[in-house]
Amino acid sequence: MLFFMVSDIEKANFMYKLVVGKRNWGRKYERLEHLKRFENLNRIVKELSKKEWLNVYNKPNYTAVSLNSKKKR
Repeated sequence: MLFFMVSDIEKANFMYKLVVGKRNWGRKYERLEHLKRFENLNRIVKELSKKEWLNVYNKPNYTAVSLNSKKKR
């Protein structure tokens, strides 16, 4: 099994897209299908949600993410 960590640059670009481009804090979320330009999208979401930077919402038809407003400061 190959396992590697996603680079910090990829994570930072993902978070930058959510903060500046979409303003997704708290209950304002974005569908993952709208963010598919990121090559390692599933790994980025998994690592950031473990560190409590992301909130993941599993809706019936899609999965969405937003930034954790507790980390806003």
